[in-house]
Amino acid sequence: MTGTLDRQTVAAAGEARERIEHWRRERNAVILAHNYQLPEVQDVADYVGDSLGLSQQAASTDADVIVFCGVHFMAETAAILSPEKTVLLPDLEAGCSLAGTITADQLRAWRDQHPGAVVVAYVNTTAEVKAESDYCCTSSNAAAVIRSIPADREILFCPDMFLGAHLERVTGRRMHVWMGECHVHAGIDPGRLDRMREAHPDAELLIHPECGCTSSTLYRMSARDLEGPATVVASTEGMVRRAGASPASTFIVATEVGILHRMRQLAPDKRFLPASDDAVCGYMKRITLPKVARALERGEPVVTVDAAIAARARRAIERMLAAGPATAPAAA
Repeated sequence: MTGTLDRQTVAAAGEARERIEHWRRERNAVILAHNYQLPEVQDVADYVGDSLGLSQQAASTDADVIVFCGVHFMAETAAILSPEKTVLLPDLEAGCSLAGTITADQLRAWRDQHPGAVVVAYVNTTAEVKAESDYCCTSSNAAAVIRSIPADREILFCPDMFLGAHLERVTGRRMHVWMGECHVHAGIDPGRLDRMREAHPDAELLIHPECGCTSSTLYRMSARDLEGPATVVASTEGMVRRAGASPASTFIVATEVGILHRMRQLAPDKRFLPASDDAVCGYMKRITLPKVARALERGEPVVTVDAAIAARARRAIERMLAAGPATAPAAA
């Protein structure tokens, strides 16, 4: 019975890939996949990478349609940067626990409590929150954005408290930080890392700054309490680049497990271990090959952003890019 199901699954995936190839040409579409997507979804994408870099890449193409294999705020960002293109999100229920921790109303109320403060919003936010912000940032350019703000200005950073704490440490700036978190990254705790490092003492450690383990790990590094190979805190694209460039042969990767597929493709002679097998984003995994095929075939679901909100959000993104460029995605 299992063999029959496996054959059916393989056949269904093959049929979905054929439909994707057909409708990709018919729609003049570009397919984007975030690093956390299922391996088979990454494999059919034109570009794989970080969310903002993917949106920028799509904007530079002559495609009429963008299929964003990611979560809702990512598709919104693509719509903001490519208002003349149709943006499809294969599953509208693909949300984000971090983006859901703050609304535009909450941000306005917070800002009212701190008149004159500069608002910096992580890209993992809704279009409405971006529109209420002065700057956006990604995990790769957030420090450059913070450093570009005059030292005498008060800063409100949202929504990720772990990234906020990391930025305070690396920039020396004190900020008001919103107490939001990604449920996947928050679940990667220091205890898990300690057990992994004990089991693999020669492994290099790659940590995303959204992780709940980041602050304690970096504190222990500064106190020289952590021995062994390098520990690198980086964005998903930074982690991928480090995996290829590092002389290490084994890595413990503290972020969502989907990124391991791309790392293993990039460096098949190296070993990549998840810091936690449970670091799986159910929202990201809602995107499947049949859903991608169906979205292309039907030309829906379409993600749009109100023009006035998009204009204000675009201003925050442009200010961010003036302070520090985002990481470019890789062609698949």
